Amino acid sequence: MSSFLDDIETLVPALRRYARALTRNADQADDLVQDCLERAIAKQSLWRPIGPVRPWLFKIMINLHRNDRRRRRSAPEYEALDVLPFEPASPATQGARLALAETAAALDRLPAEQREALLLVALEGMSYAEAAGVLDIPTGTLMSRIGRAREALRTMVDGTGPRLRSVK
Repeated sequence: MSSFLDDIETLVPALRRYARALTRNADQADDLVQDCLERAIAKQSLWRPIGPVRPWLFKIMINLHRNDRRRRRSAPEYEALDVLPFEPASPATQGARLALAETAAALDRLPAEQREALLLVALEGMSYAEAAGVLDIPTGTLMSRIGRAREALRTMVDGTGPRLRSVK
């Protein structure tokens, strides 16, 4: 059991990074990681030690995120005005920062399936086979989703596609 918990502990930074990329909200990301870890520890008897624990944890996180997204769609939450992000009145002067913000906004506009696949491979560095296993899809489907996601991002960011309405 100690080895199981040690393996999980080493993956916490990667889980936090992926959760933050999925949710784009620090509090929601922390909640998602905590729920994932809680579920993994409670269900550790279901994990079969025939391979690394990493894909299993990411699969738990993806499933929790999808369930939460469905729940939020049916009962949207409202935030108090004092916690909404403040946007400065003057535009930013740094081109790189604007490009990064535009890319992040474009990433948010991708369909969830494409965003999840792209983040597992590009952000978390998973192999196509590992990411496909996490998402429970064939490798070819994963590659197709990543290809469509990359093309959509290129289109949105380079100006040939629809303009982004707002940058968060």
